[in-house]
Amino acid sequence: MLVIGIAGGSGSGKTTVVKAISENIKGEKVVIIPQDSYYKDSSDLTDEEKRHHNFDHPDAIDWELLCEQLADLKAGKTIHQPVYSYISCSRSKTETVTVEPADVIIIEGILIFTCKELRDQMDIKIFVDADDDDRLMRVMARDITERGKDVRWVIERYTNTVKPMYLQFIEPSKRYADIIIPQGGHNKVAIDVISATIEKSLVNKQ
Repeated sequence: MLVIGIAGGSGSGKTTVVKAISENIKGEKVVIIPQDSYYKDSSDLTDEEKRHHNFDHPDAIDWELLCEQLADLKAGKTIHQPVYSYISCSRSKTETVTVEPADVIIIEGILIFTCKELRDQMDIKIFVDADDDDRLMRVMARDITERGKDVRWVIERYTNTVKPMYLQFIEPSKRYADIIIPQGGHNKVAIDVISATIEKSLVNKQ
């Protein structure tokens, strides 16, 4: 089993990199663990408080549960991954996603390198880098299309939360990465090299 962490700012292209690596690894079972599933439940907040909720601070994540479930997967146990809704800022009390152990476990999220206990469980750490302008455009497109937000909300959140938290927590966590991918998910050469490295590591672990 190989555990890979893929971090980077919002809109950096992490999802594209995860998908490309998953498709490049032939004959291996791959599961993806998104950090976003482990946001703490905030359904008790008022609508105004939810509007200003900081999703980009490490305190927003249930690291204890994430680390515990990753350890269970590494031990060959099945986990029941939580389901989180950005719309209601709540974690489902009835619904979970069943995740089986796999040859490759990819953990993806903006803050995953800020937690030492989680970092220590990773075999390979990858940071996806991208220009601020590119990230902003992707964040706007995603939040408007997938999360039902308006342009004003997205710009306000980017200015007040996303950018400051990136500078304070996410960008500094780059120093923990074994590999940094510039140009986000468009760097095919880097993705191919990483995929080959992963396949070699899997062979060496056998």
